Amino acid sequence: MSEMINLTIDNVPVSVEKGTTILEAAKKVNVKIPTLCYHQDLCVAGNCRVCVVEQTGSDRLLPSCAMPVSEGMDIQTNSLQVRTARKHVIELLVSEHRADCTRCYKNGKCELQELASEYIIDEEGFIDLLPYKNYTIDHYSPSIIKDDSKCIRCQRCVRTCAELQKIGALTVAYKGKDMKISTFFEKPMFEVVCTNCGQCVNRCPTGALTEKTYIDRVWDVLNDPEIHVVVQTAPAVRVALGEDFGMEPGEIVTGKLAAALRRLGFDSVLDTDFSADLTIIEEGHELLSRLKGALKDKNPNVKLPLTTSCSPGWVKFIEHAFPEYLGNVSTAKSPQQMFGALAKTFYAKKIDVDPSKMVCVSIMPCTAKKYEADRPEMRSSGYKDVDFVLTTRELALMIRQAGIDFSSLPDDDYDSIMGESSGAGVIFGATGGVMEAALRTAYEIVTGREVPFRNLDITPVRGMEGVREAVIKIEGTLPEWNFLEGVELKCCVAHGLSNAKKVMDAVKAGKVNYHFIEIMACPGGCLGGGGQPIPTNEEIRKKRAAAIYREDKNKPIRKSHENPEIIQLYKEFLHEPLSEISHKLLHTHYRRRNRY
Repeated sequence: MSEMINLTIDNVPVSVEKGTTILEAAKKVNVKIPTLCYHQDLCVAGNCRVCVVEQTGSDRLLPSCAMPVSEGMDIQTNSLQVRTARKHVIELLVSEHRADCTRCYKNGKCELQELASEYIIDEEGFIDLLPYKNYTIDHYSPSIIKDDSKCIRCQRCVRTCAELQKIGALTVAYKGKDMKISTFFEKPMFEVVCTNCGQCVNRCPTGALTEKTYIDRVWDVLNDPEIHVVVQTAPAVRVALGEDFGMEPGEIVTGKLAAALRRLGFDSVLDTDFSADLTIIEEGHELLSRLKGALKDKNPNVKLPLTTSCSPGWVKFIEHAFPEYLGNVSTAKSPQQMFGALAKTFYAKKIDVDPSKMVCVSIMPCTAKKYEADRPEMRSSGYKDVDFVLTTRELALMIRQAGIDFSSLPDDDYDSIMGESSGAGVIFGATGGVMEAALRTAYEIVTGREVPFRNLDITPVRGMEGVREAVIKIEGTLPEWNFLEGVELKCCVAHGLSNAKKVMDAVKAGKVNYHFIEIMACPGGCLGGGGQPIPTNEEIRKKRAAAIYREDKNKPIRKSHENPEIIQLYKEFLHEPLSEISHKLLHTHYRRRNRY
């Protein structure tokens, strides 16, 4: 049993477990202590000193985020000394911060701005140090803008990149007054090992790191009568968008999302869940093709384990960190890019629109999707397959700009042809979802029966543990798949690039022997993406995940291969999985097809 510590906070007694910090103990008695460098997902830093408190009998103020409680402590969080110290710290931070708040993308959602307002920062305070700093703005990345003039050096981004993602693209450079958050040799983020995941953006308390926004360019095409604008929405957007309008995390807003997009003026409102189902068909058959090559044909050139390719942050990470395993990455494009390629070929023909007059916009939970859409191989339609990518946050801003009362919108439906999806497509938004969707289809292809889990819920691959493993024994195969009879399909799921590194290090060292690996760059998968509403923490991500699985349960169709629009697509256009046209439009590295 844990040892309990007794103390008082603002004269209120509280008992907490040993090792609890003063900040955490204060939350137990509903006392809010302001913070800036602290974040629930990250290690304690204690370097901003906004969270200082006073301990009776001590001659110095204590950083509540870093100080563990001790027996008999008497803590004051709102004394004159504490308020004065906090105000001076905030004034110092503001003195080095380019406070052009009304022109800042984070205006109204900046933690420093909120504290400056609460503590009524005096205009006659500290000397404005901004003119003495040689600040730069890095806008070269297609995904992220880094503005040093708004950085308060809290180091949340550094800890995020090092701890959560194991990348190290951002670090602390120089000392004292010259200290800054920098990249390798101060190169643009586009030229270093940054994976564009945007997790740093999600944790930056100011406007120092933001997504690169394409809102104005999307408004331009929406107002051009000559252009047919198609929009697609990712699975994770529908369980998070409501948070930007005051709804609780995990509120499902699928119908309101479709209605809002239609009111914004999009000509075709379609669903990335459709192409998530398509990804499962192509990637599932690729997995089975590789298993056949390895187990039946004994082809030594077949690369196993197969890893998923839906997360562009993960793809960029493996390109940097494990390039020798690029042949293990599925050639299937992500659902976003499959959708774009089909929109300007199959869909354009179906609705009789010239693809040169079509613009495809994606609403994604991910900043790396902006980078993915710009990759040179993502032009298989003969045009740029996806023209603009907006984050969930950017869409929320557009809805506000249009004066739409989101909460009062009636539910609407997606358009047909590329708007129907299964529950398997929905769960792509959660870590383990791609694996679960693929197993629902692949097992049924091989055996003619549903995967042997109650209600199709493959629970071993669900959850927020960083790395999860599952073994599916294949029994009762159809004759053409009898080489898989009795095979134990070894699967692994990882989310967050620190966990991806653990898995790939184990694969490289020969410590594990998987057949199929799902990796998502962001904690929790897409629902914790770098473009999702802020704040984010494990509790919020769990609520979004629960909503994803509720949406799956409510779908009349829960297997990708039973989606009638997918069936029709193959009948009319693609003909069969891994066909010539499928490889041309839906896969990368076309010439690698013959290797399977």
